[in-house]
Amino acid sequence: MHPLLRFTLDLFESSPVVATPPERVKSVPLKPAAEREPHQPGRPLRELLTPAHFAHPRANRQTRLGEAVVHYEFQRSKRRTIGFSVGADGLAVRAPAWVPLVQVDAALQEKALWILKKLEASRERCEQHVSQPLQWRNGTELPYLGQPITVVLDPGHHFGAAGAELQDQRLQVALAHSAAPEQIRDVVIAWLMRQAKARFTERLDHFAPQLQVQWRKLSLSNASTRWGSARADGAIRLNWRLIHLNPTVIDYVVAHELSHLRVMNHSPHFWDTVRSVLPDYAALRGQLKDELVPKLD
Repeated sequence: MHPLLRFTLDLFESSPVVATPPERVKSVPLKPAAEREPHQPGRPLRELLTPAHFAHPRANRQTRLGEAVVHYEFQRSKRRTIGFSVGADGLAVRAPAWVPLVQVDAALQEKALWILKKLEASRERCEQHVSQPLQWRNGTELPYLGQPITVVLDPGHHFGAAGAELQDQRLQVALAHSAAPEQIRDVVIAWLMRQAKARFTERLDHFAPQLQVQWRKLSLSNASTRWGSARADGAIRLNWRLIHLNPTVIDYVVAHELSHLRVMNHSPHFWDTVRSVLPDYAALRGQLKDELVPKLD
């Protein structure tokens, strides 16, 4: 393995992109025709003739891995090794400022199979997620704290201002069976957001004393690309959709953002701070990377 190579699953790194001079991108030549996969009945021939493309929305470099063209986000950082992450957006690569691009390219080629496998898996998960949109009706299932719950329309109860109540993994909603999908959605999302704020507040209060920091304000976000953020003045923003995920993963995000109140970067000192309250943070970070939440609106 390349001595500089190490894999990371960094969702929250926000180091600014540093412009790098263009260099020739290393590539792997196409296999001879005799070695290529034969055409299979029912499979479009264009899929065999056209190289697969993976494009990160913030891509600033590209390479060819096998027969796939990969456009990836490249950043210079203060880390000591080359780091890869593959998520819903695609491939992101981070490397120390002193590592030449030719070594970055070599590391990519060395782990080409691993990268392509992860990119394909991520694409398949996203396609499956998009192809199965949530239908708002009696009996709809959705994840809550890592477990499935079922929406049950219950016009015989009111449940106070909340309009819903969770009982034995059944989210009973005070709406008639004839309620429009939009009505069901609004009540359920409002309930989820209330649960999110209550849990986030409790976990912030749990970890803040351990990290010897003080948070001052919690806001819920609905960002499509970030799970959380922190400001030096103690203001924390957390994506309310985290409420879909396992409690231990929520703890990782909460501890991550609180740790920024001590270290406002992603240096080794920052990760040591996170580790002080969550020794298994790396596994939780990887788990978060693979999570998909339902599209509710």
